[in-house]
Amino acid sequence: MYRVRLWAVKRSRFMESLYNRFNPVILTVMRGVTKVFGKSLDRPITVVEAGVKGFLFDCKMCGDCVLSSTGMSCPMNCPKTIRNGPCGGVRDNGHCEVKPEMRCVWVAAWDGASRMKGGDAIKEVQTFVDSSKQGSSSWLNIIREDANDN
Repeated sequence: MYRVRLWAVKRSRFMESLYNRFNPVILTVMRGVTKVFGKSLDRPITVVEAGVKGFLFDCKMCGDCVLSSTGMSCPMNCPKTIRNGPCGGVRDNGHCEVKPEMRCVWVAAWDGASRMKGGDAIKEVQTFVDSSKQGSSSWLNIIREDANDN
């Protein structure tokens, strides 16, 4: 997974274009599915999302995805789960102080963001992760939050 994650970050502009094309389609389909089936398909949808995003981004299914804002590098891969930039322990070679064999998630995020058209989004402060969403589908969470706002 780690190698695929680094591959996705290096191709963040391509991944961003895929995201921009498919995310609206996925969310539209999810809206229709939840209108017809309610919550009965939540588990299969979550399994599909976890499989796709887990393979490509080593996604930890926090339920509040910010990949498009973090250079396609999932901040939840940080051993300290830091959501807004690197800690003070990034080594000189750009690797993590906790896992020295791993490139710092945030060094990778800034690298990926530099390639993206919407890369400035990395400068936006992210809200804390709601631990009650852990293991849930961010796709489903987005459409349900949108439905509640309307």
